[in-house]
Parts: sequence; C-alpha cells; structure tokens
Amino acid sequence: MAVEVYAAAENDDKIHSDVLTKARESCYKARDAFYSCIEKQCDKKPTEIASVGLLYPKECKKSRDQFVNQCRSSWVKHFDRQYCQNKRAQQRLLDDKGSRRGPLSLPHAFKSTP
Repeated sequence: MAVEVYAAAENDDKIHSDVLTKARESCYKARDAFYSCIEKQCDKKPTEIASVGLLYPKECKKSRDQFVNQCRSSWVKHFDRQYCQNKRAQQRLLDDKGSRRGPLSLPHAFKSTP
C-alpha cells in the first residue's frame, strides 16, 4: 500500500512539458492579440494604464485582460517593457531620419590679429 502511494506521488512531481508548451503558446497568442489591438487602435486616445507605464485605448481592454490571465505577471511586465523599448527605438529612428548628429563642418580656428 505504501509503495503505491509513493509511486503515485512520484508521478505528480513529473513536469509535463506538453502542458507547459501549450500554456506558453496561449500566452504568446494573447500577447500578440493585445499588441496588434494597440497597433490597430493607435488613432484612439490611450486611456488605460498597464504595467511599466504602458498606455492603451479602452477598446483593447478585453484583449489586455486575456493577456494578463494567460501569462505570468513577470512575463506580462517583461513583454510590456520590451514593447515600450521597441516603440521608443522605432520613434527615435523615425525622428532622426532626416537629421544628422554632430556638426556638418568643423569650426575654423579663431585667429586674433594683434
């Protein structure tokens, strides 16, 4: 009897990789749905606040709730941070497209006449 209980306990501790894979895939799908909603609704005013200061329109609230429910909170923060960094970098590239950094020509040495 004790051997059967011990064998059953060993099976409970086994990591089910197929379950983890399905959970990860559902998290990725929810994440992609949320961020695509943000991109589609970019003309709307962002009124909702997510983690790490991410703002999004209220039309995306349902997909945000699914994203939060499907993913671990640490993953949600990571993905929000990553999205914000990518948007800032993208905006920086768009802003700097026509401008150059630094002087266009070197300044001439100042000569004083005595």
